[in-house]
Amino acid sequence: MGRTLAIGDIHGGLKALKQVLERAKLTQDDHIIFLGDYVDGWSESAQVIDFLMEFKQKHSCTFIRGNHDELVRKWLENDDLNPKWLKHGGRSSIFSYTDYTKERIEEHMNFFESLENYHIDDKNRLYVHAGFQNQNGPAFEWDPIVFYWDRTLWELVIAMDHSIPKDDPTYPKRLTHHPEIFIGHTPVTRIGEENPAQRATVWNVDTGAAFKGPISILDVDTKEFWQSDPVFTFYPEENGRNES
Repeated sequence: MGRTLAIGDIHGGLKALKQVLERAKLTQDDHIIFLGDYVDGWSESAQVIDFLMEFKQKHSCTFIRGNHDELVRKWLENDDLNPKWLKHGGRSSIFSYTDYTKERIEEHMNFFESLENYHIDDKNRLYVHAGFQNQNGPAFEWDPIVFYWDRTLWELVIAMDHSIPKDDPTYPKRLTHHPEIFIGHTPVTRIGEENPAQRATVWNVDTGAAFKGPISILDVDTKEFWQSDPVFTFYPEENGRNES
């Protein structure tokens, strides 16, 4: 039986992605769950999508939607030049599409549209880019935008009193529906961590690839993990999102 592997934010770092996949020594039995944010940051955003589209032909994959993936989809569809997006990695994604044909862009749009807002595996573990807010669980969420923009789930678990037992009425109800939740979106470097970090039932696999950190892969059963070299070392002439 293969492993279930969760991959954190990539942000256009194709060279680092290839390195960490090699380090994890994938087999055909593994199931790889990408937690979103494939684009915006380093210069190979479009090329990351090319790679993932080919990768899924050879491996069992689940692709989760990230907020940056949705921003790029909107730009490809409507030429939506959101000024905030441009300051947070958008320019690098636009540049990466310079020589792409209309037909190839259409294939990328289909990929973005096929992304899942969240995934629940056969052990009831939840995989989502950012989080969810509804206390009854993700299936009850009113607006799907929460799944790829919310930060309150991670903020909740890093601030909560971890001595509260799960059967206490003050224990956060959001955390009672799944034994474990795997997210990206908010780099763990913001709380001084360098590796995939656990707080309560939540594992955060975003180790800051858009900035100074690596891309990380986590075996969700054993909690063994693999990391690329810091992504910025592959792109020495670029700033990634360090200037934003």
